[in-house]
Amino acid sequence: MRGHAHLIGNYHPGSSIVHRTPLWLKGILLALVAVACFGFPTVGATTAVLAVVVGLHFAAGLPARRIWRAVRMMAPFLVLIAAFQWWQNGPGTAWTVVAAIIATVIASNILTSTTTVAALLDGLSAAVRPLARFGADPERFGLTVQLMLRSIPFVIGAFDDVRDAARARGLERNIRARTLPVVIGTVAYARATGDALAARGLGDPED
Repeated sequence: MRGHAHLIGNYHPGSSIVHRTPLWLKGILLALVAVACFGFPTVGATTAVLAVVVGLHFAAGLPARRIWRAVRMMAPFLVLIAAFQWWQNGPGTAWTVVAAIIATVIASNILTSTTTVAALLDGLSAAVRPLARFGADPERFGLTVQLMLRSIPFVIGAFDDVRDAARARGLERNIRARTLPVVIGTVAYARATGDALAARGLGDPED
């Protein structure tokens, strides 16, 4: 399914200091952004955090359209949240809540945009490794996440392709025509993936 890799493959190559920052430190900074925004919900603190995050975004050499794309996707929810908070608690609280959400999303985007998928998976595996003593399998966990990251664009692409095909046949209002092929294609994709894993001895946990 071409055209949907950007949904997961969000890495933006670069050599900025943000790109060179270790993943564990980026994770800590992301957590600090969330704590600062939601733990100290004041107009001044949230505005300052948002300004710093936007500054880091551009320091990493990331294009402004990435901020706009993230905000545009959330715009309907942000408008509803802002309207409710304004009605209940006034404009200050509305801005604080919306700015906190935007700052956290931009910070998350910075992490994924300056870290390769391989590095993210390695980091997740390393984070799970201490749980190995309790029976967790870090490598299997990393493989599971990798499969998930590959499957999401496939399923979204399948919906888009089937929708376009249904529209071309004049069946855009036919729920069955728009969903059944997606289900069949997704099941076939899952079975093919399972067969490939089984052929490499990765299908089932060891006894």
